Amino acid sequence: MAGLARDLDLGDYLKLGTGEMKSGGWRRDSILANAIEAIIGAIYLDSDLPTCRNFVLSLYSNLLAGLTLDNLEKDAKTELQEYLQANKRPLPVYLLLAEEGEAHNRLFTIACQIDGLSKQISASGGSKRIAEQTAARKALEYLQQVSEDDYV
Repeated sequence: MAGLARDLDLGDYLKLGTGEMKSGGWRRDSILANAIEAIIGAIYLDSDLPTCRNFVLSLYSNLLAGLTLDNLEKDAKTELQEYLQANKRPLPVYLLLAEEGEAHNRLFTIACQIDGLSKQISASGGSKRIAEQTAARKALEYLQQVSEDDYV
């Protein structure tokens, strides 16, 4: 959504507080995405669902035009889940191993546990989500390299 806002140069039209302006808030992904959401909500409230739907489809038309099942990008957790399900394996469990650092600069370490896999796979990141995604990617890469004998 932030990308769509950038394509529309929406940041140039946002009314932000002085502090937010000085810190570059008009470029911040979260603010741009929230602005697009607000516009969609306003269109819905001021008109009707078909009008809102047409607006959203026009926003996403270029993105949707090039989308096929072959080029869909999935996040690592989804890919790992689909891989395990396809191989009739239980889903992974993500456990928080450590949380370090100051409140504004946290480092999370997450383990991705998969039944039948003796190796513990873990990863760290600046958020739990990033650490989980990285651990899932490492687990998927490992599973694709090992033989069935290594995975009981």
